[in-house]
Amino acid sequence: MTKTPAPTRIVIVDDHPMVAEGVEAILETYDDIEVVATLSDGQQIIDQVSQLAPDVILLDLNMPGIGGLSTTEIILERRPATRILILSMHDSPEYISSALSHGAMGYVLKDVPTDEIKLAIDAVMRGERYLCTGAQGSLEPQGGAGVREQLTNREQTILLQLAQGRSNKDVALALDISVRTVETHRKNIKRKLGISSTAGLTRYALEHGVLQGTGVSL
Repeated sequence: MTKTPAPTRIVIVDDHPMVAEGVEAILETYDDIEVVATLSDGQQIIDQVSQLAPDVILLDLNMPGIGGLSTTEIILERRPATRILILSMHDSPEYISSALSHGAMGYVLKDVPTDEIKLAIDAVMRGERYLCTGAQGSLEPQGGAGVREQLTNREQTILLQLAQGRSNKDVALALDISVRTVETHRKNIKRKLGISSTAGLTRYALEHGVLQGTGVSL
């Protein structure tokens, strides 16, 4: 007898009750989805993410207190397996590219057809990036040129540490995070910058003023 897969565990985080309740009502019509919580700000999901163990978080960007970008970064440090799917009213390239560079796997505008939210959830659960049609259009205003991924604040902090010759373990101790998290950030930094060596990271940091005032030279 084939075992039925466990439903995808969803947490909705949005400070607008009507939006959150509307999305919840849509998702509850699917047998393979379980909405385990509906929260109103970033701090709530940061505090409860380990307990709730969501597969996917539908996250608004603009909320009181900790914003969606910082929330995304903190969540992925604490529970890297969680997929973050941004659900936002903003379609500007800056919002979308920032969300993706902070680790979000998808970006869906709040005015999409209801079934597209389910398509987005299924895509990120397969490990794929998902952008709704409106978000794709915003990111490709000049024939698909796209927007270069930027380093997040956390990645810039780790770049500074690594460029000063500190080991992954030293960085982990200094920032009170796991060595595995540092390794993940290091890979992402190298991928975004197109750099393969620590010396290359140091040179980049020097050329872009990251190491200014630290006394480090190459």
